[in-house]
Amino acid sequence: MARRACDDDALDAWLARDPLPDDPMPRLSRWLDEALAAGLERNPDAMTLATVDPDGLPSARIVLCRGIDVAAGWLRFFTNRESRKGLALGRTPRAAVVFHWGPQERQARVEGGVEELPETESDDYFASRPLEARIGAWASDQSRAIASRRDLEARLEATRERLGAAGPIGRDLPRPPHWGGYRVRAERVELWRSRPARLHDRAVWTRAGEGAWRVERLQP
Repeated sequence: MARRACDDDALDAWLARDPLPDDPMPRLSRWLDEALAAGLERNPDAMTLATVDPDGLPSARIVLCRGIDVAAGWLRFFTNRESRKGLALGRTPRAAVVFHWGPQERQARVEGGVEELPETESDDYFASRPLEARIGAWASDQSRAIASRRDLEARLEATRERLGAAGPIGRDLPRPPHWGGYRVRAERVELWRSRPARLHDRAVWTRAGEGAWRVERLQP
């Protein structure tokens, strides 16, 4: 098996020792930062987001984690609120997310309640996106069927013209009302790292509300 990109077991020695840390959030944030700094994956901030559809069936997809608030204990992401995942979260505001960092041989799982971010926070993030991505957010009815790729491109151009995005207004294109951010409040966090002979290090932290974390070591 290839060595991890950091090639230093000391970075994860804390996960092999007892007692385990009281709070998993600083470690989770550090793992994400290290994966970003390593530059070995195109999207180390990618996470699988699993939700429950209105019919009770699960669905999962990849979204990008756009920040971890260690003190508050949540992760944030942005999407079309009228998409399949947005409608699912509107009906059942709970989610599970998974990060997998192959080069570092690490995995993290987070589960908890989900709530919409404040509108001002969604506005600020939307304004930071490239102009083409902002136009696309207006043009696309995410998750809904369309007849062809040509129709999609025509819809994009029509939206560009309607919004005047090709001109000066493009620099200040506002956020569409159906697009915004969410935060997953961490109620269960599991951290995993590969070890020889498949005797991996695995621990889970759980809490209710804003209470203290309870930590347990799990068998691999």
